[in-house]
Amino acid sequence: MSFNKISVVGLGYIGLPTAAVFAARKKHVIGIDVNQHAVDTINRGEIHIVEPELDMVVHAAVTEGYLRASTVPEAADAFLIAVPTPFMDDHQPDLSYIESASKAIAPVLKKGDLVILESTSPVGATEQMAAWMAEVRQDLSFPQTKGEHSDIRVAHCPERVLPGHVLRELVENDRIIGGMTPKCSKAAADLYKTFVEGECIVTNVRTAEMCKLTENSFRDTNIAFANELSIICERLEIDVWELIKLANHHPRVNILQPGPGVGGHCIAVDPWFIVSQAPEQARLIRTAREVNDSKRDFVVQQIIAYAASRDTKTIICLGAAFKADIDDLRESPAVEIIKRLSALGYSIKLVEPNIEAIPEQLAEVHCELLDWDDLPTTDSNTLIAVLVAHKCFKGSEVLRERPCLDFCGALN
Repeated sequence: MSFNKISVVGLGYIGLPTAAVFAARKKHVIGIDVNQHAVDTINRGEIHIVEPELDMVVHAAVTEGYLRASTVPEAADAFLIAVPTPFMDDHQPDLSYIESASKAIAPVLKKGDLVILESTSPVGATEQMAAWMAEVRQDLSFPQTKGEHSDIRVAHCPERVLPGHVLRELVENDRIIGGMTPKCSKAAADLYKTFVEGECIVTNVRTAEMCKLTENSFRDTNIAFANELSIICERLEIDVWELIKLANHHPRVNILQPGPGVGGHCIAVDPWFIVSQAPEQARLIRTAREVNDSKRDFVVQQIIAYAASRDTKTIICLGAAFKADIDDLRESPAVEIIKRLSALGYSIKLVEPNIEAIPEQLAEVHCELLDWDDLPTTDSNTLIAVLVAHKCFKGSEVLRERPCLDFCGALN
């Protein structure tokens, strides 16, 4: 199939880089987002997120006329939906963004178009997306009713990239592609081969959905082991960093590093999609999630105890992103820890080198944003809590000379 025009719906941490790599291959791309600021920023050839080298790729694509953004869907040959899929308070998946996106593009669909759901989703979400589109476009046929003979091709292809390395991994990583029919899978594979140098591996739609959930649940479970180990070591007065280093000398042992919890829109969310659909069977996956979420409680209690021993109510928190060297605060354990400390009456000073202003997530918290370079002039009696191992914090002699709690191994 030939794809002369590609539409990417959702211009966030996955959608914008994906749109950019298509445009860099001289494909005409229209990016769709409900955020007018994001649309205006992109159309100026600039970016609204932090991702290495993305600014140069977007600027070139916009300047050369291959990429533009809009709040209104337009006709295209292929549509990629990359919108958020959070969970609700009861850990049930929230598919409202997918529903809105699919119903928004439905009016501009035409026979022969391809629609791919990239958003990480619970099993069955792609089929539900197809049903939502069919509700709007009863004049077109979809795979759930016409199979291989449908007017519209529908598939699922989850992203598998690491923040900070997205552009490289989009190109180099293998892609798992699950179509609702074999023709759907082939059409999607043809599209991704525009830029993917890794292997495009075809399976069915439900297996593709479950594959991404499985990958992130595997990582969550392994992180939970490290986090639980760190709590045990605190009780037994053992240096967990040294312990893990020694244990990893075993040729078949590779323990991950503990931290203040697990964040981001993947590892902290995806396991709940499995638990929601198989609650009686997903016992280990649920427990791992609970262990990682409870690590935040442990960190708060450690900070409270140490602050009390020093008779201080001022805490300098180093890092608010969900992982090192990015600006993404989604589901960040550091943010939750800061909120809890503030609610307990502590004065919070935040050092987050990847943001320029107090983020929306902390808008209701009385929190002062400090530059990293200003840290040495701060009162030496103030307690420092390292919550994210940003590269500028690692091995810092300034931190070694100050009252400091390191929850992510930045000083080891």
